[in-house]
Amino acid sequence: MLRLRVATYNIHKGVTGIARRVRVHDVRQGLQTMDADIVFLQEVQDRNDRLVAAELFDPNYTQLRYLATDVYPHTVYGRNAVYEHGHHGNAILSRFPISRSFNQDVTHMRFERRGLLHCVLQVDSLPRPVHCVCVHLSLFARSRRRQMDALASYLESITDPDTPLLIAGDFNDWRNEADSLLARRLGLSESIAGDSGDGGSPGRSFPAKLPVLRLDRIYMRGFSVEHAEIHYGEPWSRISDHAALSASLNWNDGR
Repeated sequence: MLRLRVATYNIHKGVTGIARRVRVHDVRQGLQTMDADIVFLQEVQDRNDRLVAAELFDPNYTQLRYLATDVYPHTVYGRNAVYEHGHHGNAILSRFPISRSFNQDVTHMRFERRGLLHCVLQVDSLPRPVHCVCVHLSLFARSRRRQMDALASYLESITDPDTPLLIAGDFNDWRNEADSLLARRLGLSESIAGDSGDGGSPGRSFPAKLPVLRLDRIYMRGFSVEHAEIHYGEPWSRISDHAALSASLNWNDGR
């Protein structure tokens, strides 16, 4: 039976606190601890000229390249927010080859740039490619609904109902509207709920020190969950304001 380990993490641009302490090295260590095959990252600041100028980050690396080094040979990045000293967006890190990718702009309000990063993975021993989407949805409910509708419409246009699918990221969905607006429409299951993490509901992931809100998700289609975990408290709360999520998934081969 094929097993995949998947993780999602909003890394808060690799900095924390009022002093804006650089935590990129801690993020990389956290990813190595989770040891996932596929990682969905949000708020990856792949260029920050200020940190480089202050000698707080190695100019020979981008943030994405630094996080992927020695572990993830295949990566894609969706640049969403661009500003004078840099840019940030979503990223997917993979141990498996990526055959194609697309970053869908789903910005609803000018001051809140959002994108949906989609890629197709060629996973060893799987008869079909796996479609992966990394999301970071709006803080505002009306915008989130539009973004989830855009995502569902896009995936319905390029996949069939049996296509293996992973959608993960920061949904900002404390009302759990994604269950009715996205999951049921696409035939998805949520990994934390599938592991009975919190009474059948998505797990609490924000703030990382003591999670209260259910913001982050790993949705799946074509897989079942073997084990899922929310990584919160020390040392995770010193790295980002979001907890990280990881899940070990089994491929459902129909037998």
